[in-house]
Amino acid sequence: FPPASARAFTGCPAGVSCEAEAGLRAGSAVVATDHPGYAGRGFVAELNRGSSLTQRITDVATDGTYLLHVRYANGTGGDGRHETRTASVAANGVTRTLSLPVTDNWDAWKTASVPVDLKAGANDVVLGCPEDTSCHVNIDTVAVTAPGAAAPQPHLALGGYRRGLDGVNGDNGNPSLTEGLLHQDGWYLLDDSPSALYDTATKTVTQRPSHGGSPYQDGYVFTFGHDYKAGLRDLATLTGPPELLPRWAYGVWYSEYIDRTAADYRDTILPRFRSEGVPLDVLVTDTDFKAPDTWNGWQIDTNKFPDPAGFFAWSKAQGLHNTLNTHPSIMGSDPQFARAQATAKGKLAKSGCGTDCYVFDWGDPDQLKAYLDLHADMMKQGNDFWWLDWCCDASKSSLAGVTPDAWINQQYADLAAPATGRGFVTSRAYGSLQAGGYGGPIGLSTGPWADKRSTLHFTGDTSSTWGTLRMEVGITPAESAATGMSAISHDIGGHNDTTGLRGSETYTSGGQQRQTVKLPDDMYARWVQLGTFQPIDRLHSNHSDRLPWQYGDAAKASATKFLNLRENLVPYTYTLAQEAATTGVPVVRPTYLEYPDDPAAYAAASSEYFYGPDLLVAPVTTPGTSATTSVWFPPGQWTDYFSGKVYTGGTTQQVTSDLGTMPVFLRGGGITATRTADVPNDVQSPLDRVTVTVAPGGSGSFSLYEDNGTSSAQSSTTKITYAERAGSRTVTVAPPQGRYQVADREWTVKFLGVAAAPSRVMVGAGWAPASAWSWDAATKTLTVKAPARPGRAPVTVTY
Repeated sequence: FPPASARAFTGCPAGVSCEAEAGLRAGSAVVATDHPGYAGRGFVAELNRGSSLTQRITDVATDGTYLLHVRYANGTGGDGRHETRTASVAANGVTRTLSLPVTDNWDAWKTASVPVDLKAGANDVVLGCPEDTSCHVNIDTVAVTAPGAAAPQPHLALGGYRRGLDGVNGDNGNPSLTEGLLHQDGWYLLDDSPSALYDTATKTVTQRPSHGGSPYQDGYVFTFGHDYKAGLRDLATLTGPPELLPRWAYGVWYSEYIDRTAADYRDTILPRFRSEGVPLDVLVTDTDFKAPDTWNGWQIDTNKFPDPAGFFAWSKAQGLHNTLNTHPSIMGSDPQFARAQATAKGKLAKSGCGTDCYVFDWGDPDQLKAYLDLHADMMKQGNDFWWLDWCCDASKSSLAGVTPDAWINQQYADLAAPATGRGFVTSRAYGSLQAGGYGGPIGLSTGPWADKRSTLHFTGDTSSTWGTLRMEVGITPAESAATGMSAISHDIGGHNDTTGLRGSETYTSGGQQRQTVKLPDDMYARWVQLGTFQPIDRLHSNHSDRLPWQYGDAAKASATKFLNLRENLVPYTYTLAQEAATTGVPVVRPTYLEYPDDPAAYAAASSEYFYGPDLLVAPVTTPGTSATTSVWFPPGQWTDYFSGKVYTGGTTQQVTSDLGTMPVFLRGGGITATRTADVPNDVQSPLDRVTVTVAPGGSGSFSLYEDNGTSSAQSSTTKITYAERAGSRTVTVAPPQGRYQVADREWTVKFLGVAAAPSRVMVGAGWAPASAWSWDAATKTLTVKAPARPGRAPVTVTY
């Protein structure tokens, strides 16, 4: 079974679902990708009068009448018609009419069938459009079966990836995605023939052998059925698992494209975070810090940051980590240019990034060194890691079989490793601008498989609309399922505001005083809620308000609550990230990953997802201070994480949430582990107080992973189990296994779904005093605090 790039189309075997785009097109027929849900690499569109699509059906056993199945979409056409259309189907001198009823829209696919007369062997079947009102449909797949047989399942991709969401406005529909690993019919062919080999030990690239001039073939067939997690595990084994980031990276990030100074951060922004009780782990400084050019400059502007080393030292003393925005180009007038050109041995070339702008060929060792050396001074001053923005401004890699993004992203990860312990880069992923067009479904032949080992995927500059928020709910699990990428970072709040509401903060740009734009309060609160349950939570905007105190009381209270919840979730999120780095199963999981045999799980995948194995998240994406969300509950029992309301699974129900809550549900028997109290950030907050939350409706277990936050050399796992027996519920925290240890720890256990206050509670072998536990009638939650004890001591709580 040779890779697709190494074989010519020879026909469609009978009994097999085949891609329409692999047939022979005539007339106006083209291959398109502008509607989701198609199999393969696209579908055939513009089937207008006089056009045709020919499929060669092979391996027909005997002469006879068979059934042709066509998967199609028939929405409202450019002629304004929304009606049943027809196509002619000709084979062996016999022509029949194929009826194509309407579909709900162009994103909805149906299958229509018609008899065809075939002879043993190979037959050409021609689908034609003889009239203006015929056809005008999109064709995805074709198949031939025996009469009465169902159409074979098409090779439908689950999820998909995209280099960036820049300029995407979800109000205009979802963007097209490139297919990745998981497919609903349970297999995938990874064609790795074009890519070079990367040696992780020596960090060198070698090209594939020529094989005497014959086409090089390197294909891997994944067969996973509906065990999609097994497919992701195999992908991680073959191409490497997603990187475990430092623990602090799973906290709260603040980023804004606005001209900031050291004084802004030191005297205004961080003090306000602290006084408002909002956590902050990562401080992102966008491009305006640079000199002499704010886009292409390669040193910190000392007018804005008079003492760069002092600024970074102050930041670290506050428990913060820093990243600087950079672009891969340099001005010929830059003070660093002469040194860079000398290191590059005169090979830096001008490009389209400006009349005095030079770019790099990272495939050339001299130019790569010149580029990386430009970062050295700022790394010495104290910057931790880098945000490679807008790659690549015509910079490239001339190495054959090397995707430029993946190559330079790896270099950045290696550059940051000494400062962060676990090196990574914040960057777009999966291809470069010069590799097929910016913003479209980029799919380099070398594939998307390398970036997850080095890259926190910054998904780009989106529009701030309800449709975009709605789109991002499905994008993260879709990408994780397609590529195994786990660390995905959206602009929380969006980048380009389209709401037109004025804020109160002024800034200087181009010598003019301007005013920021902010989101509607409800949109801001709901976007922050989404970020709470994303792999990375990074507030960001284009000169716009994204901080809780910049909004009304209800939105401010909601954002403050959920940003603290995000920080408190770090123990749980870090455990999920370590699992991803070990097994390839991502932090955010599409619903079909957990329930692959339930058809409803596929329908729900765009509007809800799992955060780890036990938390079902259905973010609110509609306006209003109170909003109702349709939630599909998988089989079993589900408890609202905030209200304590219990839902029966196997149903779809309407859940109403004010700005202070969102639809998040804990599986029956599910367990989460969080910090007990609000903290300023991960660095300044030892994990000596942990809360275990459990939901009724089954038994379960969870293994809490811990290390020092930057290295797995000393780590431990603590197994937490929950059991229900007649008349009692018990949580047991076993002694940790491993070398990492917290000296003393205080465990708190929250039992959700407790209908009435218990008469007594047991901690260990004895009854707990009444002061050690409480019952909340409103949320039906029993909270039990065990006394602090040595970190390796077991804990058992029963009521």
